[in-house]
Amino acid sequence: MTDGSAVVASPIFAGHFTGRRVVVTGAARGIGLGIAEAFASSGAAVLLLDRDEAVVAAATDMASRGHEVSSAVVDLTDDAQVAAVFEGVRERWGALDVLVNNAGIITISEIDELSTADFARVLAVNTTAAFVATREAVPLLRAAGGGSVLNASSGQGRQGFIYTPHYAASKMGVIGMSQSLAKELAPDGIRVNCYCPGIVETEMWQYNDAEWGRRLGDYQPGELIAEWIADIPLRRPAAVSDVANLLLFLASDAGSYITGQAINVDGGMFMS
Repeated sequence: MTDGSAVVASPIFAGHFTGRRVVVTGAARGIGLGIAEAFASSGAAVLLLDRDEAVVAAATDMASRGHEVSSAVVDLTDDAQVAAVFEGVRERWGALDVLVNNAGIITISEIDELSTADFARVLAVNTTAAFVATREAVPLLRAAGGGSVLNASSGQGRQGFIYTPHYAASKMGVIGMSQSLAKELAPDGIRVNCYCPGIVETEMWQYNDAEWGRRLGDYQPGELIAEWIADIPLRRPAAVSDVANLLLFLASDAGSYITGQAINVDGGMFMS
């Protein structure tokens, strides 16, 4: 599987986001970087956030290709750091049109191995950090006259899987949180939706394949994930562009009547 850099948006969205301002968390690689690439290639000014310093190089590479991008290294579980980043957004842009809460982590552990601290860490990154970033972004979205918040859930936001109770809890929590915020923020013209990827061609799924494969049987690298892909109705994993293009639609004018939804982008793996 490959990483998700250099994603180009569907031509449908060419120029659509010109003049709009976008923040993407978890943007150093994988889905987050692909999302940032897609918005930038559609004309947006994009701020990439990640705790990994690789986000700086990613943004530099995008800027070298003519995109209006910047980056910041930030621990999204540190409220003060998050507040400082969005204060910087206010000083630079004055307002915000789109927030993508993509940052997320997963560990795969049997219950006897899963500590309370590890459980809490996954919820802190996957759920609480999305809330904190949204809270800090809301005044900026209001200043823009409305906007879009897009939160990363998962197929495990629909159905928990073995050895990941903490991850399932975090992703189901994102959906509930998003529905609540969608109702609260609708009068401000702020829409809140979730995207629920299945198997995606990223480094995270290389880890998933190895760890679940080790625990579920004597699988060689790639064998378990191949079994799962064979059961997907569309018979392939998602490319990062599949996820990114869904987000472009949800954030675009064409998606202006959609809020409080959790939309699967998984080739039919889950149909609810």
